[in-house]
Amino acid sequence: MNKEDLRIVYMGTPEFAVESLKCLVEGGYNIVGVVTMPDKPMGRHQDVLQPSAVKQYAVEQGLKVLQPVNLKDEFFIEELRSLQADLQIVVAFRMLPEVVWNMPAMGTFNLHASLLPQYRGAAPINWAVINGDTETGITTFFLQHEIDTGEVIQQVRIPIADTDNVGIVHDKLMALGGKLVTETVDNILIGNIRPIPQEKMMTSEPLRPAPKIFKDTCKINWDQPVKKVYDFIRGLSPYPAAWTEMKDTSGKSYTLKIYETAKELCQHNDPNGLLVSDGKTYLKVALQDGYLQLKQIQLVGKKRMSVEDFLRGFRITEELNIN
Repeated sequence: MNKEDLRIVYMGTPEFAVESLKCLVEGGYNIVGVVTMPDKPMGRHQDVLQPSAVKQYAVEQGLKVLQPVNLKDEFFIEELRSLQADLQIVVAFRMLPEVVWNMPAMGTFNLHASLLPQYRGAAPINWAVINGDTETGITTFFLQHEIDTGEVIQQVRIPIADTDNVGIVHDKLMALGGKLVTETVDNILIGNIRPIPQEKMMTSEPLRPAPKIFKDTCKINWDQPVKKVYDFIRGLSPYPAAWTEMKDTSGKSYTLKIYETAKELCQHNDPNGLLVSDGKTYLKVALQDGYLQLKQIQLVGKKRMSVEDFLRGFRITEELNIN
């Protein structure tokens, strides 16, 4: 069988999944259907429906699109079965029931943005940066019952620079993911794969999970070393963004999102969490082993800006405490 005859159903939702679908389409692979999330209600009255990034691309390419609310719905299962897929590919989608992932003769494989078995879960890129890792990667693996535990087909590794935020790493992995998906399909077609059970890839290093990130997850804990807070902030930048609460001398509270910082390791006598500024050019937080200089910030309700621009409109006459 060649790639033009191989019937592929593709499943994905966000921008990260578009690149892999684009590589398949532009590579001449036979995409017989695309499964994505239902359109999301948007706007003040929730009366505007926003299609997913994958749906937008699929519609532009004239591909058949399925948008089930329930992946176990009998009508959806029959519609999916009618596509007669030989292979299914999943990139940044939902947990599939066995009746779906076990349908094609060649199986269903997933592209995951980590070096499995590490960082199983919904937010692997964020957690790799938050934890200060110097390396990450992408993995293709066959789906099975437990999420992110199937046999590994292929992996690609990349370094994480100390200055990379999660947006930079996301874009690198997205580009590599498109190439790895097509390479994995090619190797499946010619029988050049030797899937490896993840149990055989385990090391003495404890497994680190990658759970979904919520607003409370993003609140900064200032009672940590400079490097820990620095990594936490870049691991959430530009989205969803780390945040803190700042109080002025009158006791008024402000919610502040922080996108970019710089480390200043030194000894000092300032109390932990003290916010120090000259009111014009710098704003930094005292931590146990130095200061964290704030570079790009945003008051909720305002636009994102440099600290210099922020200080021009937000007068700081005394030191402020950060919660």
